[in-house]
This record gives sequence, C-alpha cells and structure tokens, in this order.
Amino acid sequence: MPGPRSDLARLRVVLTVFFALDGFVFAGWVVRIPAIKQQTGASAGTLGLALLGVSAGAVVTMMLTGRLCRRFGSHPVTVVCGVLLSLGVALPPHTHSALALGLVLLLFGAAYGGINVAFNSAAVDLVTTLRRPIMPSFHAAFSLGGMIGAGLGGLVAGHLSPAWHLFGLTLVGLLVTAVAGRALLRIEPPRPADRRIGAPHDGPRRADPRTRGLVVVFGLIALCTAYGEGAMADWGALHLEQDLGGSPGAAALGYSCFALAMTAGRLTGTTLLERLGRTRTVVVGGTTAAAGMLTGALAPSLWAALVGFAVTGLGLANLFPVAVERAGTLAGPSGVAIASTLGYGGMLLGPPAIGFMADWFSLPAALTSVAILSAVAALIGFATRRATTP
Repeated sequence: MPGPRSDLARLRVVLTVFFALDGFVFAGWVVRIPAIKQQTGASAGTLGLALLGVSAGAVVTMMLTGRLCRRFGSHPVTVVCGVLLSLGVALPPHTHSALALGLVLLLFGAAYGGINVAFNSAAVDLVTTLRRPIMPSFHAAFSLGGMIGAGLGGLVAGHLSPAWHLFGLTLVGLLVTAVAGRALLRIEPPRPADRRIGAPHDGPRRADPRTRGLVVVFGLIALCTAYGEGAMADWGALHLEQDLGGSPGAAALGYSCFALAMTAGRLTGTTLLERLGRTRTVVVGGTTAAAGMLTGALAPSLWAALVGFAVTGLGLANLFPVAVERAGTLAGPSGVAIASTLGYGGMLLGPPAIGFMADWFSLPAALTSVAILSAVAALIGFATRRATTP
C-alpha cells in the first residue's frame, strides 16, 4: 500500500489538475463572450449587467462553500463543484436574451466560486501538512490552464460555434473530473499537525474575534491583488491603444505580458517563499507591483508601459496565494471563503472603479490606483508579519 508521503504527493498532483481545469474552463468561456453578445443581441451595458451574474453567483456561493467543506470535507465538495462547473459552461450559448444569459451565468458563477473555495481549502491543508510554501504552484496551474484555454479558444473560434466549443469544454471537464475526482476521493484528507487540539479534521474550531479580524485583513491583501488583475484585464489594452497610440495587436500584447509574468512569478513562487518567507514576499511583491504599475500607467512610450505591465504581473503573482493560505491556516475553509470573497470583490471593484476615475481624471491617472493598492498590500503584509502560524 502507498505510504502517507505517496498519498500527499498524489494529492498535490490531483489538486494541481483541478486548479488547471478551473482556469481552462473559465478562459474558454471568456474568449467566446463577443460571440455570445452578438447572439443575445445585448448592448454593451446590458451585457455588462449579465456578466455580473458570474461574480454574483461566485460571491454568494463562496461563504456557503466554506460551511459545506467543514461539514462534508473539501475533497467531495471539489468534485461536485467540478461537475457543476463543467456542466454550467455549456449553457450560455443556448440563451437568447441578456436576462437569460445573466441567470445562466449566476449558476456558472456559483460553481466557479464553489470550486475555488473547495480546492483552495484542500490546498491549504496540504501546505500546512507538508510545511512547504507550495501554494503558488497551484495558482500557477490555474494561470497555465487559463492561458491554454484562451489560446485553444482563439484557435477554434473561427471554426466552431460557441455551442460546440463550450460543449467540448463540458466533455473535457467531466472527463478530467471523473478521473481526478476518483483519485481525490480515495485520498484521506491530511490532518495538519498544527491544527488546534479538539479541532475537526477539516478545519479549526470557531474562530475568535481576533482571528476573524486577521482573516479579513489577509482578505484585504487578496482584494488589492485581484483589483489589479481585474483592472489590467479590462483597461490595460485600452490604455496602450488610446493613450500611447499602440496598434490593436500591440495593445493585446500588454495583457499577455502581464499574464505571462504572473504565471512565471507563480511557478517560481515556492522557491521565493522558501528563501524570503511570507512577509518579505508580500512586501517585496507589493512594492514591485506598485513600481511596475506606476511605470505602466505613466510611461510616455509603449515599450516602457509593456515592461511596467510585466513587472506588475511579477509583483502581484504570489500575493493572492499567500493571502489565501494565511487566512486558511488561521480559520480553515471559512478563512479561505472570506479571503476568496474579498479577493473576488476586488476583481469586481477594479474595472468599474477604474472607469469612473478615468471619467473624472484620465485613464493613466486611474490606473495608478492599482499601484496604490499594491503598496497597501505590502504595508498590510508587513503589519501582520507576526500574525501567522509558522
């Protein structure tokens, strides 16, 4: 029979597969949004409201999923949410109005939020058991899955309708979930040695007010990070094209530089955390992201802005994984749920906040808010340096 170490190694592989699948499925949906918009006949404004269904479903479900993980365990909840996510991605092409699309995306978002809390909770327990900071490697798998999903979606967009493309994602998702889920359910969830005495195997006891306060503070780091990700995804290309005179191709390259740098940062995140520790990683990362975003927003030339975007991606890469891990170490699945909810709230807040500030001032000035919040994340990381379980 395989030993405990073998089980932990298998668990790491299986969780990595689920993280990658999540990014793959979500990116596959995102690249078909323009075609879905045309199909539903929605205006830009009504489409924006419909797309809020993903975020609303995710935020509502995240807190519920934390409770489900405490009751049933994070492994079964991960598998169930994987099935729901795979089924949900096939629904948008079958809607013909913005209202129907919004309702369908509410279900898809619920599955997306649920699986994020569930597999992050399982990953936090594994990280604590192994006593190695491997959390960034899971988020790197998510980023890589997203890049593959977006690239594949771009290749098939001219040959397959959204319905067939997203149905293909459903088949892939169900197949991967069946194989990886079977393996996940066979692995006994690890019981971290530093969980408090008397705690159930899948999470600590009810957190005291101080612990809950710390979890919220770590969630603010996730919020600051996700704010930057959302802003870069929605406004980075427009800044390069509108303010710096870049071509559409060069403008699209901006987010690619950001995403590639973030993926590279996460792939090297474990080594970085082992050498610097969590506090210095957050402080250095937040400071680096602030400097990069100031360059990206205020640089007078396109190439300098692209460099700034890449530096921003490197700086932000490991802030979210560290924040979620620290929250989960303190409060189990509930901590992961709170930090993830705040983080997703930051991704919701970023694009509209940038838009309003761009109207009041200018887009370059609005993008400097990403630098400000990155610096805030660094300050929070330094202020909470003694608040985490070793």
